[in-house]
Amino acid sequence: MIRCILIVGILLPQSLAHPGFYTSIGQMTDLIHTEKDLVTSLKDYIKAEEDKLEQIKKWAEKLDRLTSTATKDPEGFVGHPVNAFKLMKRLNTEWSELENLVLKDMSDGVKHKSFLTVEDCFELGKVAYTEADYYHTELWMEQALRQLDEGEASTIDKVSVLDYLSYAVYQQGDLDKALLLTKKLLELDPEHQRANGNLKYFEYIMAKEKDANKSTSDDQSDQKTTPKKKGVAVDYLPERQKYEMLCRGEGIKMTPRRQKKLFCRYHDGNRNPKFILAPAKQEDEWDKPRIIRFHDIISDAEIEIVKDLAKPRLSRATVHDPETGKLTTAQYRVSKSAWLSGYENPVVSRINMRIQDLTGLDVSTAEELQKDEPDAFKELGTGNRIATWLFYMSDVSAGGATVFPEVGASVWPKKGTAVFWYNLFASGEGDYSTRHAACPVLVGNKWVSNKWLHERGQEFRRPCTLSELE
Repeated sequence: MIRCILIVGILLPQSLAHPGFYTSIGQMTDLIHTEKDLVTSLKDYIKAEEDKLEQIKKWAEKLDRLTSTATKDPEGFVGHPVNAFKLMKRLNTEWSELENLVLKDMSDGVKHKSFLTVEDCFELGKVAYTEADYYHTELWMEQALRQLDEGEASTIDKVSVLDYLSYAVYQQGDLDKALLLTKKLLELDPEHQRANGNLKYFEYIMAKEKDANKSTSDDQSDQKTTPKKKGVAVDYLPERQKYEMLCRGEGIKMTPRRQKKLFCRYHDGNRNPKFILAPAKQEDEWDKPRIIRFHDIISDAEIEIVKDLAKPRLSRATVHDPETGKLTTAQYRVSKSAWLSGYENPVVSRINMRIQDLTGLDVSTAEELQKDEPDAFKELGTGNRIATWLFYMSDVSAGGATVFPEVGASVWPKKGTAVFWYNLFASGEGDYSTRHAACPVLVGNKWVSNKWLHERGQEFRRPCTLSELE
């Protein structure tokens, strides 16, 4: 309507500029055509508004269906990383830019297919780039480029992707690949200023390295074709390659001879009265170090009580900073944790006693079901963590394994089970083969509960041997 009013407001003064009344209709025929143009313009405006409203209605209907699905199982819905990412993206951008009506096929949870668009991958790559995480910048930008090469329609062009990708690769020390990507970028946009500058710089660096190699030894003159070793990522860990392989399910396969030594059994807790008539189901997961899984060891009802107690207290998990000696958050640890005491709820107390009965270790000197504080061992005065008991309180659709990079073992989550292993040899020396890490949860969510048992009180329950490594 604003558009029409403006047009009429311009036309009317022209009519009033000629005072008087004329019976001749010769020039009035032009007004008929003018009015027709106004009507056409009004119809175009109405159609444009109707089209926009129709798109908004479709957008609202999709969001209505999406929220209906999400509210049925909120935890399961946001447990899918694509759903969680798109939720944050909608709340941060799409709702505030509704006029753009950038409608995308929304995810409907784990039971339905969810995917990341080129724009999604590009945005994730940029986030990694701003944090100087060039390792993950390369992965996300390569995925965006791959989807563009497959023909996916996108507002992001290959030039923008290659610009980030080439620099991320260079920052990791792979100069040959960075040069190749830069040349590919210039094929698409020969006038790209930054790429032209990078090309000259990369060629200059390679020429210097070539000259240095020649001056060192004539035998090394062919090193120009040898790809440069990539530098370490910002979140580099020594066991990273092994860790990622284990998380992908590419762990070490046991020989048949070793597998024959793994058994399933009923365990009565060394004739503990509570387990004589109803022994616990025990399975060997790994031989060295010995990792045992207990099946059906915690009920669904107990799990829900523990979760309800923990939810109000959940906070970002921390790690020990070796330089400051204090607890701090880390980029690679994004879980949340809470700590529960046995006196708070009889269920927690019952679970603690169950651990003591099955392991034969004293839990009175153990840490609570999670507790974070600096110099915990000094303050507790109970020695080091002799053993770990880990409850799995949820199934995980994809990912979430507990891996031991030193030995190549992977233990996958299974709701209602628990795994147990010793962190120390009987002598009290640390068993570094038990160093472990949690894999990222790819689909779903992961609830676990730890119980760390300490040395104090175990002197007669697990006596030391004459060998340091036993």
